[in-house]
Amino acid sequence: MFDRTPDQELLEDTTRRFLEQHASPAKIRALQGTKAGFEPDYWRQGAELGWTSLVVPEDAGGGSVSGAGVVDLTLVAYEFGFHAAPGPLAPTNLVAAALGRWGSEEQQSGPLAAIVAGEHIGAWALAEAAPNGRLGTVAAEARADGSEVLLTATKAPVEAGAEAAVLLVATTDGQYLVPADTPGLTVTPLQGLDMTRRYARVELDGVRVPATARVGGSVDWLTDLAVVIQLAETVGAMQWAFDTTLEWAFNRYSFGRPLASYQEIKHRFADLAMWLEGSHAIVAEAAQAVHHDAANRAEVVSAAKLYAGRYGAELLQDCVQLHGGIGVTFDHDLHLFLRRVTSNTAAYGTPDEHAARLGRIVEGSLR
Repeated sequence: MFDRTPDQELLEDTTRRFLEQHASPAKIRALQGTKAGFEPDYWRQGAELGWTSLVVPEDAGGGSVSGAGVVDLTLVAYEFGFHAAPGPLAPTNLVAAALGRWGSEEQQSGPLAAIVAGEHIGAWALAEAAPNGRLGTVAAEARADGSEVLLTATKAPVEAGAEAAVLLVATTDGQYLVPADTPGLTVTPLQGLDMTRRYARVELDGVRVPATARVGGSVDWLTDLAVVIQLAETVGAMQWAFDTTLEWAFNRYSFGRPLASYQEIKHRFADLAMWLEGSHAIVAEAAQAVHHDAANRAEVVSAAKLYAGRYGAELLQDCVQLHGGIGVTFDHDLHLFLRRVTSNTAAYGTPDEHAARLGRIVEGSLR
């Protein structure tokens, strides 16, 4: 919750109107069976609106509308959540942010330029299978071999892994930019919960890349950026579900009275409103912390994931229950948003993992 600049309001309004036209529930359902989950022209038009360049510095070919690129991106992410919109918003922006801040001139003039233009998709290969699947754990190996580096890893789930032209692979020795057609790289599509998101298992079996493929920077900062993007989406989905359910409760009659007139229903909506407003506030604070790389960034981001991550899913489930039988049908649109929030809750650290991270931070500050 913060005051928008006129340029931010324009970005938000333009994105909202574009998604209303191109990402209706009917369109989302039609995309369910497609390979990518989105259309190339749709994504290129979104790139023209600024979706792929907000967290890229101007000298690297990007630019924000307010000088606070992370905050600007959360406005777009909020609208994505409010419309359950398709498109690899998080993975592409994570790769763009890394290349824009820490990439070489060659990486910025090639892969980054194509990503910003909406011509290519980027995917961040961070997550690994158990026992290395917990927040902050990276076990993938990178071994120097002359002027090359050998990468050995299994990464899953990787959002947009099969659609990406380049993958940014996190290892114990930094991150490496790997083109999708590199020999030894195997990408296997996975079954996902979200209607339009696509995930994959990425296996690197001694993949050779030049040492110049290394991208510097902080995996922790990039993880916190990922969390903020997806939390902003979650809050957008929460807002849609709350608004839709409140309208339903006033229009649906039981025993001659609107559902919303019953005291127990009022109490439930009061709880939902509190969770929603709290989520708005804490996610806005987390976006500012990531943008400024504040000293308490990790603490604020984990607190936001703990709060919005838990209450986002609970709010959606309550909205389903308040709709009664129709809420659990495939024909109603609620499940589109429940799928998005549930997927977000598990990504880049669960609320429980962020609670543990927050506990470690607090414990460390007391020593």
